[in-house]
Amino acid sequence: MDVLIIGTVGYDNVQTPFGKRERALGGSASYASVAASFFAKPSMVAIVGEDFEEKHKQLFLSKQISLHGLKQVPGKTFAWGGKYEFDMNEAKTEFTDLNTLLQFDAHVPEQYRNAKYVFLANTDPVLQLKVIEQLKNPEFIVLDTMNFWIQTKKEDLLKVISKVDVLLLNDGEARMLFNTVNLLQAAQQALKLGPKYVIIKKGEHGALLFSDGKHFSAPGYPLEVIKDPTGCGDCFAGGFIGYLAKHNKVDEPSLRRAIVYGSVIASFNAEDFSLDRMTRLDSSEIEKRFLEMKDIREF
Repeated sequence: MDVLIIGTVGYDNVQTPFGKRERALGGSASYASVAASFFAKPSMVAIVGEDFEEKHKQLFLSKQISLHGLKQVPGKTFAWGGKYEFDMNEAKTEFTDLNTLLQFDAHVPEQYRNAKYVFLANTDPVLQLKVIEQLKNPEFIVLDTMNFWIQTKKEDLLKVISKVDVLLLNDGEARMLFNTVNLLQAAQQALKLGPKYVIIKKGEHGALLFSDGKHFSAPGYPLEVIKDPTGCGDCFAGGFIGYLAKHNKVDEPSLRRAIVYGSVIASFNAEDFSLDRMTRLDSSEIEKRFLEMKDIREF
């Protein structure tokens, strides 16, 4: 086990201009764990219901994802439904059924508590704090969040931010959390809270990395085919932390490469619904696109 990932596993109903899927495997932990598996051995902490299908467990296991922290309880698995218009950067949520997620207590199994690389995917900041308290000696914690928690549990979220190494959020969330239209100002305010790095995702336009006195802009990959962007942010995070765990090195050059690898994984994910493209993806495709991304940025 190289990377610990805490988040959701669920079923999605997704509609885009290019198709529709019902009960597609989704959830932040699902996407992030599969993305990280291209570089490292992830372990997952999440909860599912009795309706969770065995074939999806087998998919995780085929990617060498440890499931000792995947708790299955009576009831239905978390479910979400969303629709994308031609602006594929944001889905319109049609329903959210928390179901068994209401029972999620973020218990970290003993064998996971020595994890050095940790991704706290989007969930209640109170649970994210609980996870951090259970860890013995983490070296690198990445935190994701969303507008709902910014609006409803901002004080708890600020506490979590003070305890992590990387704050990961999209441009809209950054503006909302720090009440500014200027992303540089938002990043500077975030760094003052305690993280060493801030990553602001800009959807198809790439991502920005901010640290003390430095910043880096990673391009987005120009895709010809975009079928479903659901989970791309979590794939980005999984690829990012998976790459760092593989090389067990955290410095500016490593972080920049990790961001590009994260962007590469996310770009593949958008090419099909659910995790369908990820299950067909191989390392040679990842390396080829990484070199293309590098070429895009050279001048």
